[in-house]
Amino acid sequence: MREKKTKNVKPEERQTDENCNHEVLEEDVPSVPDIVKELEEKLKSCEEKYIRAHADFENIKRRYEKEKYQAIDYAHEQFARDLLPVIDALEIAYKSADETEADEVAKKIREGIGLTLEQFKKVFEKHGIKETQSVGKFDPNVHNAALQVDAEGKESGEIVQTFQKGYTIKGRVLRAAMVSIAR
Repeated sequence: MREKKTKNVKPEERQTDENCNHEVLEEDVPSVPDIVKELEEKLKSCEEKYIRAHADFENIKRRYEKEKYQAIDYAHEQFARDLLPVIDALEIAYKSADETEADEVAKKIREGIGLTLEQFKKVFEKHGIKETQSVGKFDPNVHNAALQVDAEGKESGEIVQTFQKGYTIKGRVLRAAMVSIAR
């Protein structure tokens, strides 16, 4: 601590600090209420900083928790997207095998394809993958309009035909349905 020079101070007003070898003026020593007030202000400031830091920490913690669950929920999204053409091919094979004219072997193949498709659908449902509905009004969020056609009995913007099924995974579009809509 620096020594302070005293100016025109009477000898009785001079005091010596016991811990230091210099003189301390009465007016340089803060009063107890001033010290308490200063410490209370510092404490209040520190409490506000702590509350803000704690709130920031909790917000970051919640955000990371949410991101973690989203990562888990959508981890298989690309794998599921890669399986969609396989399902499309199986559905085409199933529809092309006509039951009425088929011999016994063809009927068994059709039955096997049908069972395989059902297993795919069950596994997809288990993992939150659902087929989107392609009936009624066109929804640009889940449908992709490939064509606009003239259709009797259909209103403008109504789906006429579905070319490719659409799918969602836990509410997020996995693949938009490709449809034709009425003009």
